[in-house]
Amino acid sequence: QVQLVEFGGGSVQAGGSLRLSCAASGLASGNRAMGWFRQAPGKEREFVGAITWIGGSISYADSVKGRFTISRDNAKKTLYLQMDSLKPEDTAVYYCAARRLASMPLTITPGSYAYWGQGTQVTVSS
Repeated sequence: QVQLVEFGGGSVQAGGSLRLSCAASGLASGNRAMGWFRQAPGKEREFVGAITWIGGSISYADSVKGRFTISRDNAKKTLYLQMDSLKPEDTAVYYCAARRLASMPLTITPGSYAYWGQGTQVTVSS
């Protein structure tokens, strides 16, 4: 059974930083894309960034490029999202997601990801 569990959400003032973690279990060994998405109240879920589990190819949404950093620790089976220079518009529930085995393209479409975490709230105040 695949489980993705996010940690690290919270409240921070604008300009601050947070680091999200996503612990993955039950995923078959091999390469796939892993992504971060977010959803603000009343808005659709949007792509934040993605990384391949092996090789580390990375893609970011333009809105977070230069402020957010995705990384992974293969040994710990954990995905990270370092968020710096946070803005109030970054406020959302953040989700970790995984594509099926051998699906490497860093797609921005939520429907392309098969597995999802429960989400963690990030609130940025001005």
